[in-house]
Amino acid sequence: MQLNRFTDYSLRVLIYLAYKDGALATINEISSKYALSEGHLMKVVHHLAKCGYITTLRGKGGGMRLARPAAEINLGAVVRDSEETLNIVECLKNDYEGDCKLFGACKLMSVLQNAHGLFLNHLDQFSLADLLQPQTPPFAVATLQPMKAMRHPA
Repeated sequence: MQLNRFTDYSLRVLIYLAYKDGALATINEISSKYALSEGHLMKVVHHLAKCGYITTLRGKGGGMRLARPAAEINLGAVVRDSEETLNIVECLKNDYEGDCKLFGACKLMSVLQNAHGLFLNHLDQFSLADLLQPQTPPFAVATLQPMKAMRHPA
């Protein structure tokens, strides 16, 4: 299963804010640190605020921060809230009307559903706090690498 970029960015924003330990951060600040477009980041921030993960303050001196402690933000919930669909393959959709000749006679669907459930159940065991390195927040935020510099597995 591969998470979409929106979910990846959502998790990265939450991690960044967790390291800020209650201090406000701005879209511009996170955008420059992660080398993301501000427009895309605005959509992510809006979504996180709508879901109740962050609080935003408008105006001069405004910004965003976590709406609750990092230990109370469940990773499985964030992924469920951020992914448009969690179907690994098309036939897992509830309203599937495709033309798969094996549909109904194939065990792949149940194997994938089980794997999907295990994946989400595993994420449910972790909170945002579990992702933080045991460093003081200012140091941790200062050492975050821009996303373009990060290596992603092929």
